[in-house]
Amino acid sequence: MKKAAVFAILAAALYALNAPMSKLLLKSVPPTMMAGFLYIGAGLGMALLGMVRAGTKHGRKENRLTKKDLPYTLGMVVLDIAAPIFLMMGLRGTSSANTSLLNNFEIVATALIALMIFREKIGKRLWIAIGLITFSSVLLSVEDAESFRFSVGSLFVLSACVCWGMENNCTRCLSKGDPLEIVVIKGLASGSGSVIIGLAVGESMPAWGDILKILLLGFVAYGLSIYFYVYAQRDLGAARTSAFYAVAPFIGVLLSFIVFREMPGTLFFIALTIMISGVRLVNRDQKE
Repeated sequence: MKKAAVFAILAAALYALNAPMSKLLLKSVPPTMMAGFLYIGAGLGMALLGMVRAGTKHGRKENRLTKKDLPYTLGMVVLDIAAPIFLMMGLRGTSSANTSLLNNFEIVATALIALMIFREKIGKRLWIAIGLITFSSVLLSVEDAESFRFSVGSLFVLSACVCWGMENNCTRCLSKGDPLEIVVIKGLASGSGSVIIGLAVGESMPAWGDILKILLLGFVAYGLSIYFYVYAQRDLGAARTSAFYAVAPFIGVLLSFIVFREMPGTLFFIALTIMISGVRLVNRDQKE
């Protein structure tokens, strides 16, 4: 169990690079293309890693996916096309710090879907944590506290979290298979789908220099992150793995302050305090 928790936190730390680095690249790259090449970077990087691993004993121990896994595999791919596109559109409409913290709503979406569809057990502490994280996500989505007008960018980020919540549960059903194979399928299929959609809606192909940067970011923030995430899910389940993943948004917020010098308003820090309380409850629930 401790090893699984380490994998989950490592996955979170790697994913935390996504929001601030992607926001920098979005200045010159359209959002759908950005989402597509991030996943292609994950797929290509892990495929190369698989070639290196192929000759080792560890490479032969993992179970391969079968026809029974096809529905969950298709669901994973489709949701992974939609989620990062929503996220990149959200990044264009709200701050990187806000986006990083809003990513914690993925815990809520994952847990509720795990409960209602996949019948995972959820304790009282986790329910309270879900409520706190949801409330803080609502606060972060408010563009103007006086008129209570919601930020369109924040709503796109929340939509991405819902997609990833469902995708996490699909991936959980595949977690007995080879994590590397899962990431390669997820990356190449979802990434190609996003690029095709981008071309269809008239987005231009990024410059080669930008593509290489995105591919590298995708390998680290998506490929390696998902690889460790799948290993963690084997022992922790979907709901609790996503709870450990809550470390990522806070690392992302710190990186956003460093990279963009973004200083958010009072509402952000209120939401941050509530969010931290929710995440602490999640971790206490895991220990029990």
